[in-house]
This record gives sequence, C-alpha cells and structure tokens, in this order.
Amino acid sequence: MVKISVLANQVAGEHRTAITPSIVARYTKLGLSTVVESGAGSAAGFLDEAYAAQGASIVDRKEALAQADVLVTVRPPVPADLMGVRKGTKLIGGLAPFADPARMAAYAELGVEAMALELLPRTTRAQAMDILSSQANLAGYHAVARATTELNRCLPMMTTAAGSIAAAKAFVMGVGVAGLQAIATARRLGAVVSATDVRPETREQIMSLGAKPIFEEIQDGDQLTAAVGGYAGEMSEAYRQRQAALVSGHIAQQDMVITTALIPGRPAPRLISDAQIASMKPGSVVVDLAAESGGNVEGAIAGEMVMRHGVKIIGLVDGPSQVAVDASNLFARNCYNFIEAYWDKSERRLAMPTDDALIEAVTLTRHGEIVHPRFVQAAAA
Repeated sequence: MVKISVLANQVAGEHRTAITPSIVARYTKLGLSTVVESGAGSAAGFLDEAYAAQGASIVDRKEALAQADVLVTVRPPVPADLMGVRKGTKLIGGLAPFADPARMAAYAELGVEAMALELLPRTTRAQAMDILSSQANLAGYHAVARATTELNRCLPMMTTAAGSIAAAKAFVMGVGVAGLQAIATARRLGAVVSATDVRPETREQIMSLGAKPIFEEIQDGDQLTAAVGGYAGEMSEAYRQRQAALVSGHIAQQDMVITTALIPGRPAPRLISDAQIASMKPGSVVVDLAAESGGNVEGAIAGEMVMRHGVKIIGLVDGPSQVAVDASNLFARNCYNFIEAYWDKSERRLAMPTDDALIEAVTLTRHGEIVHPRFVQAAAA
C-alpha cells in the first residue's frame, strides 16, 4: 500500500500541517496509508489521538521518513531533516522554489521528486489544488484582523449618548485573492473601504464588494498595449504618474492600509514610500503582506512591527499560520486534491505522467536532477 507521510514542522512560528485528521479518512478511502510523525498537528490543535482515531500510524521522524512514498509539507524541509528518506519519494507541497537554489540542489542529491504546488498554473483544473490562493485568502483576512488590534480606534461607525464615532477608513492596495478578502473583511467590520490595483479592470471587482475603487480615469493614449488573457495592458507614463499622485493623496487620509502585491520569483514592487507614510495620521497602521519578498512598504521588516512617523508598519509573514486550523484544513485539501487527481484506482498507485501540464509545471527535481526548465537555467547560470 502506498504510504503518505507528514513530518512535524521545524520552522519557528509555523503552526500549520499538511495532513489533518479529516483528510486521513479521505486518503484511506482512496487507498493510501497515512503515517504521521508524532506532534505533526499539535500546533494547529490536531492531536496524535485524533489522527490515530482516523486510522493513521503515529511514528517518530525516522520511521515517517523511512516509510514515506509521498511526503507532504507546508514549508520546505531543511535537507538535513530528510536524511533517511528513500530515493524516489515524492515531496509535495509548499517548497518556496525561488527562495534557495541550494536547497533545490540538495533535494535532487537526496533523490526525492520535489513538486512545488506554488507553481501550479491559475487554471480551472488546478483551482482546487492551489495552495497560494487558499492561503492568500486567509492572509488577507488576518491582515485586517491584525491591523484592527493595532489601530488606535474602532472600525465601525457608532452612535452613542456621548456622540457619534465616524467609521475608520481602510485602503487595500492589490486586488488579488488576499486583497479581495481584505476588502471583504474590513467591510464586514464596518470600515469605509477603498482599493486600487495596477489593473484598472479590477474596478468592478472592488465595487462588487462594496468598496470604492481608486483609479484615475483612462484617457486617449493612456494604454500602450492591449490587455491579454485577463491581465492589464501596459499603461502610459502619464497615466502612471496621475495614478501615483491620486493614490498618494488618498493614503494620507487613511487609518489602515493593507498592501498585497507579489510577483513570483521577483522582489515585491514598492507601493508606499517613506514620504507617504509621513503623510498619514499618527496612530495609523500599515500591514505589508509582501514583507518576506522585499516589501511593498519602505521600512517594513519581515516578521516585525516598526514605528515610522507615528505610523505602525507590520511586516506580516505568518497570517495563515495564525488561523492554523482553517489554514491547515484548506492546505491539506489542496494536497489531497492534487494527489487524488493522479491516483490510479484500479492499480492503487500514483500515475503522474511527465508530459502532463500540471506535473510539468510543479516538478523541480527527478532522478537526482533539477528538471524544471526555469531552475535548470538558473542553476546553469
């Protein structure tokens, strides 16, 4: 029987797990046996007893590695922690492929078949396996929750015997999955919400959530190239300057700003300057969800809260981990959906053809070599 394993997380501050007790039952029904390192789910509130009740074997790390045909993970394990894993074992999950080329080379040397689900294309077929979307959704939620606890005022409008309290103003920069959830969460909490994005066509998405879109009107000659595949065409320098001036003036009026802009494999774009922070009211809060990738906000430090010009700047890095129960359940389902899609029920084995579009997109290493075209080129350079 094919065995799927999960290890206890070794990353400080990470509470999620890639297999939850409810998913053990699904793997069993599919025809796989689940092996769990003792304590793998405890930080998220999933105790060994809950796994065992669903039929999982609870073992130590050495056995979890030795028995694994498939190893699922939230964060990329340090190669030293994989000593004892069998060659050919499939390592599936969040592998942060752009962060550390040496780690990828070490995976190849260990002989594991590493598959980074972050690299899944944004297609209908891959949607249920998309760990970036499921975790970004929770990151957007937690960004607002964290900002609310640090803000020196309440969010909703209130009417009291002593007088009225105006609603706080929240501004979301970047309208992807995290940004959309941040808009929705701030709205639910009663803030007056506005948002912007480099893609002017996201205006309708912003309005659909009850927020105000902050965009300069497009004039003749503003768009230099046509939009393709749902992405914005390149805008003229004149438009970019007008938009930057509009956003800069808008930021000065906000109580809370959430930035969410990320570009896979590249440093995060700078959205807010120190001068713009200085224009904000003392006591305001800025949450930077891209802090680990260089930051959208000048002066943001990953994993820390700093004060600049009386404004709190939070370099948020552990949003999904702070809601570890839900984040683990979603992540575990993503991994299950990926594995289930390639499970041959008649032969009770994984069938992952190398020419399959999704397998090609996510596979980093195979047969002792780095095989992903993007990273083969990087290693050669």
